[in-house]
Amino acid sequence: MTRTIVESRSGAAIIGFDQPFCVIGERINPTGRKALAAELEAGDFSTVERDALEQVACGATMLDVNAGVVYNSNPNPNETEPPLMRAMISLVQGLVDVPLCIDSSVPAALEAGLETAHGRPLVNSVTGEEERLERVLPLVAKYNVPVVAISNDDTGISEDPDVRFAVARKIVQRAADFGIPAHDIVVDPLMMPVGAMATAGLQVFALVRRLREELGVNTTCGASNVSFGLPNRHAINAAFLPMAIAAGMTSAIMNPVRPAEMMAVRAANLLMNNDPHGAAWIRANRAPGAEEAGTGRRREGRRRRG
Repeated sequence: MTRTIVESRSGAAIIGFDQPFCVIGERINPTGRKALAAELEAGDFSTVERDALEQVACGATMLDVNAGVVYNSNPNPNETEPPLMRAMISLVQGLVDVPLCIDSSVPAALEAGLETAHGRPLVNSVTGEEERLERVLPLVAKYNVPVVAISNDDTGISEDPDVRFAVARKIVQRAADFGIPAHDIVVDPLMMPVGAMATAGLQVFALVRRLREELGVNTTCGASNVSFGLPNRHAINAAFLPMAIAAGMTSAIMNPVRPAEMMAVRAANLLMNNDPHGAAWIRANRAPGAEEAGTGRRREGRRRRG
């Protein structure tokens, strides 16, 4: 059974077919968040602190950390991203003890994160582009860490699921040349917006099954991509996640702060028999104070019988 192990300083998370769905918190990312980007450029990490603590409190298994800020004073990411990545990872792992996902398109920033992170983080990401393969896979091998493999290459993102599968297979094969085993590769088959491509969900479900059966790899995606451009996005996301889990998807980069989406994941874990005795579901849905109240009632009953 394929298992991808990621670690923090003293804890671990397992991404696997027989494991609870791995929730990778997406919030520590300035992309599309102008206020956060401005804060980071000013050296203000207060939102990062809040996001780290809140996501873990809401049930995130891992946290994605992205330092992709475009500095007005210096727009060169090769110079600005590595030191910011170091600072953000140091801050986050000082607040919470969950594994991290180091997220960058800049190899120097990935290495800065790998040098700073405790344990065994997940690298996000490598694509099928030759230059990217040659720059990222040696880092993955050097630090002996797992990596997200995104199913696009020099030709861009294909609408043909067979092409996306072929790119994933190519990355797995090339990774093997560097001594990276398939169980350390988590493939992102690329969730397209269903509002722009009606068959996007069906394509990803089929790809996930095929990636599991033919390549034996774990899978992930940016879950919110499915609802991009549509109203009531969180309802769509909450429906998509259990369907993806039933198809075999084992993790997602998502927003754990949204209760409907987290409840959908917990329910799917229960229904897929990845929640032993329903403990996580019961714990998440027990009314506040129910345990104490039950204890009180039992004690009161014993007093009456006496």
